[in-house]
Amino acid sequence: MKKLFLIIGAPGSGKTTDAELIAEKHDNITHYSTGDMFRAEVKSGSERGKIINKYISVGNIVPIDIAIETILGAIKKTFTDVVIIDGYPRSFEQMNELDKYLANEIEVELVNVIEVEVSEEVARERVLERARGADDNVEVFNNRMKVYTEPLAEIQEFYIRKNLLHKINGERTIDEIVEDIDNFIQSRI
Repeated sequence: MKKLFLIIGAPGSGKTTDAELIAEKHDNITHYSTGDMFRAEVKSGSERGKIINKYISVGNIVPIDIAIETILGAIKKTFTDVVIIDGYPRSFEQMNELDKYLANEIEVELVNVIEVEVSEEVARERVLERARGADDNVEVFNNRMKVYTEPLAEIQEFYIRKNLLHKINGERTIDEIVEDIDNFIQSRI
Protein backbone atom coordinates (compact mmCIF):
# COMPACT_ATOMS: atom_id res chain seq x y z
CA MET A 1 0.00 0.00 0.00
CA LYS A 2 1.28 3.45 -0.92
CA LYS A 3 1.62 5.89 1.95
CA LEU A 4 0.57 9.44 1.09
CA PHE A 5 1.71 12.57 2.89
CA LEU A 6 0.25 15.96 1.99
CA ILE A 7 2.19 19.12 2.76
CA ILE A 8 0.21 22.33 2.97
CA GLY A 9 1.35 25.86 3.65
CA ALA A 10 1.05 29.44 2.48
CA PRO A 11 2.67 30.55 -0.78
CA GLY A 12 6.34 30.98 0.13
CA SER A 13 6.18 28.63 3.14
CA GLY A 14 8.89 26.45 1.59
CA LYS A 15 6.71 23.35 1.31
CA THR A 16 7.92 22.46 -2.20
CA THR A 17 11.61 22.86 -1.37
CA ASP A 18 11.18 20.88 1.86
CA ALA A 19 9.44 18.01 0.05
CA GLU A 20 12.03 17.99 -2.78
CA LEU A 21 14.93 17.76 -0.33
CA ILE A 22 13.28 14.93 1.61
CA ALA A 23 12.56 12.93 -1.56
CA GLU A 24 16.19 13.40 -2.70
CA LYS A 25 17.37 11.74 0.53
CA HIS A 26 15.28 8.57 0.10
CA ASP A 27 14.89 6.08 -2.75
CA ASN A 28 11.44 5.03 -1.50
CA ILE A 29 9.89 8.55 -1.57
CA THR A 30 8.48 10.38 -4.59
CA HIS A 31 7.56 14.05 -4.41
CA TYR A 32 5.01 15.87 -6.52
CA SER A 33 4.18 19.55 -6.31
CA THR A 34 0.73 20.36 -7.62
CA GLY A 35 2.06 23.78 -8.62
CA ASP A 36 4.90 22.22 -10.64
CA MET A 37 2.52 19.67 -12.20
CA PHE A 38 0.19 22.49 -13.24
CA ARG A 39 3.02 24.69 -14.59
CA ALA A 40 4.37 21.73 -16.61
CA GLU A 41 0.92 21.14 -18.07
CA VAL A 42 0.66 24.85 -19.03
CA LYS A 43 4.11 24.72 -20.62
CA SER A 44 3.12 21.67 -22.68
CA GLY A 45 0.55 23.80 -24.51
CA SER A 46 -2.18 21.19 -24.08
CA GLU A 47 -5.85 22.07 -23.84
CA ARG A 48 -5.79 21.14 -20.16
CA GLY A 49 -2.74 23.40 -19.77
CA LYS A 50 -4.64 26.33 -21.29
CA ILE A 51 -7.49 25.81 -18.85
CA ILE A 52 -5.08 25.54 -15.91
CA ASN A 53 -3.30 28.73 -16.98
CA LYS A 54 -6.55 30.72 -16.82
CA TYR A 55 -6.67 29.94 -13.10
CA ILE A 56 -3.04 29.99 -11.92
CA SER A 57 -2.09 33.14 -13.82
CA VAL A 58 -4.32 35.12 -11.45
CA GLY A 59 -3.68 33.00 -8.35
CA ASN A 60 -6.97 31.11 -8.33
CA ILE A 61 -7.57 27.43 -7.60
CA VAL A 62 -7.53 24.96 -10.50
CA PRO A 63 -10.91 23.17 -10.89
CA ILE A 64 -11.23 20.12 -8.70
CA ASP A 65 -11.68 17.57 -11.47
CA ILE A 66 -8.46 18.70 -13.19
CA ALA A 67 -6.53 18.73 -9.90
CA ILE A 68 -7.78 15.29 -8.87
CA GLU A 69 -6.98 13.81 -12.32
CA THR A 70 -3.46 15.24 -12.11
CA ILE A 71 -2.85 14.03 -8.56
CA LEU A 72 -4.35 10.57 -8.97
CA GLY A 73 -2.42 10.06 -12.17
CA ALA A 74 0.81 10.91 -10.37
CA ILE A 75 0.16 8.62 -7.40
CA LYS A 76 -0.76 5.67 -9.61
CA LYS A 77 2.31 6.08 -11.82
CA THR A 78 4.88 6.24 -9.04
CA PHE A 79 7.04 3.22 -8.27
CA THR A 80 7.83 4.18 -4.67
CA ASP A 81 6.00 3.21 -1.48
CA VAL A 82 5.79 6.78 -0.16
CA VAL A 83 4.39 9.79 -2.02
CA ILE A 84 4.60 13.39 -0.82
CA ILE A 85 2.31 15.89 -2.53
CA ASP A 86 2.63 19.52 -1.64
CA GLY A 87 0.17 22.31 -2.25
CA TYR A 88 -2.95 20.17 -1.95
CA PRO A 89 -5.68 20.46 -0.78
CA ARG A 90 -6.19 24.20 -1.16
CA SER A 91 -9.95 24.26 -0.61
CA PHE A 92 -12.56 22.48 1.47
CA GLU A 93 -14.03 21.04 -1.74
CA GLN A 94 -10.66 19.66 -2.87
CA MET A 95 -10.18 18.09 0.54
CA ASN A 96 -13.63 16.46 0.43
CA GLU A 97 -13.10 15.08 -3.07
CA LEU A 98 -9.73 13.63 -2.10
CA ASP A 99 -11.19 12.18 1.08
CA LYS A 100 -14.01 10.52 -0.93
CA TYR A 101 -11.48 9.00 -3.32
CA LEU A 102 -9.23 7.74 -0.53
CA ALA A 103 -12.18 6.23 1.37
CA ASN A 104 -12.66 3.80 -1.54
CA GLU A 105 -8.98 3.32 -2.38
CA ILE A 106 -7.28 0.17 -1.13
CA GLU A 107 -3.86 0.96 -2.62
CA VAL A 108 -3.30 4.42 -1.10
CA GLU A 109 -3.43 5.49 2.56
CA LEU A 110 -3.29 9.13 3.65
CA VAL A 111 -0.86 8.92 6.56
CA ASN A 112 -0.62 12.59 7.52
CA VAL A 113 -1.15 16.17 6.44
CA ILE A 114 1.83 18.33 7.37
CA GLU A 115 1.25 22.08 7.64
CA VAL A 116 4.33 24.28 7.26
CA GLU A 117 3.41 27.38 9.23
CA VAL A 118 4.81 30.83 8.36
CA SER A 119 3.53 34.35 8.94
CA GLU A 120 2.05 36.31 6.04
CA GLU A 121 5.00 38.73 6.24
CA VAL A 122 7.58 35.95 5.86
CA ALA A 123 5.58 34.34 3.05
CA ARG A 124 5.29 37.62 1.12
CA GLU A 125 9.01 38.36 1.49
CA ARG A 126 10.00 34.90 0.24
CA VAL A 127 7.63 34.92 -2.76
CA LEU A 128 8.66 38.37 -3.94
CA GLU A 129 12.37 37.54 -3.49
CA ARG A 130 12.19 34.35 -5.57
CA ALA A 131 10.04 35.82 -8.38
CA ARG A 132 9.83 32.50 -10.28
CA GLY A 133 7.27 33.65 -12.80
CA ALA A 134 4.49 36.03 -13.71
CA ASP A 135 2.47 34.76 -10.76
CA ASP A 136 5.04 36.08 -8.25
CA ASN A 137 4.01 39.71 -7.74
CA VAL A 138 2.28 41.55 -4.87
CA GLU A 139 -1.21 41.54 -6.35
CA VAL A 140 -1.16 37.85 -7.23
CA PHE A 141 0.53 36.99 -3.90
CA ASN A 142 -2.23 38.80 -1.98
CA ASN A 143 -4.88 36.84 -3.89
CA ARG A 144 -3.02 33.53 -3.42
CA MET A 145 -2.70 34.24 0.31
CA LYS A 146 -6.43 34.99 0.56
CA VAL A 147 -7.26 31.82 -1.40
CA TYR A 148 -5.01 29.85 0.99
CA THR A 149 -6.22 31.34 4.28
CA GLU A 150 -9.99 31.46 3.67
CA PRO A 151 -10.59 27.66 3.87
CA LEU A 152 -7.61 26.93 6.16
CA ALA A 153 -9.53 26.71 9.47
CA GLU A 154 -12.00 24.21 7.99
CA ILE A 155 -9.19 22.13 6.48
CA GLN A 156 -7.27 22.13 9.77
CA GLU A 157 -10.37 21.18 11.75
CA PHE A 158 -11.20 18.32 9.35
CA TYR A 159 -7.73 16.77 9.58
CA ILE A 160 -7.47 17.38 13.34
CA ARG A 161 -10.72 15.40 13.80
CA LYS A 162 -9.15 12.56 11.80
CA ASN A 163 -5.94 12.88 13.87
CA LEU A 164 -3.95 13.50 10.66
CA LEU A 165 -2.71 17.10 10.99
CA HIS A 166 0.88 17.73 12.05
CA LYS A 167 2.17 21.33 12.19
CA ILE A 168 5.79 22.34 11.57
CA ASN A 169 7.37 25.74 12.25
CA GLY A 170 8.43 26.99 8.79
CA GLU A 171 10.32 30.05 10.04
CA ARG A 172 13.58 28.25 10.81
CA THR A 173 16.50 27.27 8.60
CA ILE A 174 15.77 24.95 5.68
CA ASP A 175 17.97 22.27 7.26
CA GLU A 176 16.03 22.39 10.55
CA ILE A 177 12.65 22.28 8.80
CA VAL A 178 13.62 19.46 6.44
CA GLU A 179 15.09 17.41 9.29
CA ASP A 180 11.94 17.92 11.36
CA ILE A 181 9.59 16.92 8.52
CA ASP A 182 11.81 14.01 7.43
CA ASN A 183 12.04 12.62 10.97
CA PHE A 184 8.27 12.84 11.29
CA ILE A 185 7.67 11.07 7.95
CA GLN A 186 10.20 8.34 8.79
CA SER A 187 8.44 7.77 12.13
CA ARG A 188 5.16 7.19 10.28
CA ILE A 189 6.29 4.75 7.53
